[in-house]
Amino acid sequence: QEELVESGGGSVQAGGSLRLSCTASRLEIRNYCMGWFRQAPGKEREAVAVIADHGATNYSTGPVAALYLRMNDLKPEDTAMYFCAAVENIRGYCSGSLKEYDYDDWGQGTQVTVSS
Repeated sequence: QEELVESGGGSVQAGGSLRLSCTASRLEIRNYCMGWFRQAPGKEREAVAVIADHGATNYSTGPVAALYLRMNDLKPEDTAMYFCAAVENIRGYCSGSLKEYDYDDWGQGTQVTVSS
């Protein structure tokens, strides 16, 4: 299993912004379909944002350093643990699955807490 590491979480007030980062130590991000999920206490994990490129994504040359999630106008209901997920792109495109079981590799998560 490849290692994904999330960072950038923290505590913010409602209306604030955060940028989460996901770095991969042993996989090349351009070769994987990536996504962000979150899980609040007592709730199921849900998709936040996933890559769905259908073969159309153009990455810059060279390795892709990280996957980012920029969140603006945060609300208390956005409070959750945020996870980065990846699955090897063996089909040449990313379908943008919102289902967690379609992803093989997961990070440990970064906590986002939004206060009112």
